[in-house]
Amino acid sequence: MKLAVILALTLTLGACIPSKSSLPLFYDVPEFQLIAQDGQPFDSKILAGKIWVADFIYTTCPGPCPRMTSQMHDVQKAILTMPDVKLVSFTVDPARDTPPVLAEYAKLHGASAEHWYFLTGPVSTLQKLDRDTFKLGNLDRTLQHSTRFVLVDRQARIRGYYDTSESGAIRKLIEGINALARESS
Repeated sequence: MKLAVILALTLTLGACIPSKSSLPLFYDVPEFQLIAQDGQPFDSKILAGKIWVADFIYTTCPGPCPRMTSQMHDVQKAILTMPDVKLVSFTVDPARDTPPVLAEYAKLHGASAEHWYFLTGPVSTLQKLDRDTFKLGNLDRTLQHSTRFVLVDRQARIRGYYDTSESGAIRKLIEGINALARESS
């Protein structure tokens, strides 16, 4: 009888412990320094302890970037009440995407400066992030880039890739953000 009571209590208490998300673990994101759209230095330490979504775009993109930025704006609307969630758009065209250009692009697309960073900087840093960290592609003269969004957890670990050209990808990304928000920090 005692064993049954102990088992029942263990199962009941176990149900009260927050569950870990089923999101996979991919790669760690190392610290980096770039320049934000306001012209100020951006240190990735700002993102420490935060959940964040990254993408790679450029402001003169005639292809997928306007769609991706619109989708990121949809994500922004979904996370406005979540101060520990940030959005980060890295440029793949740092020669043209200067801080003033990025600031104008952010304004044009309704980006909240509190939630959404547009970053530029040295090609070497952006290349390392694009190719080596996020494993999305290369910065080169073709300006071809991935159309995936990347979900990063509070410990700076990549937890998901979401192809923005697939139906339902943004809904799944938002579900992933909510799953990470439920995890203990």
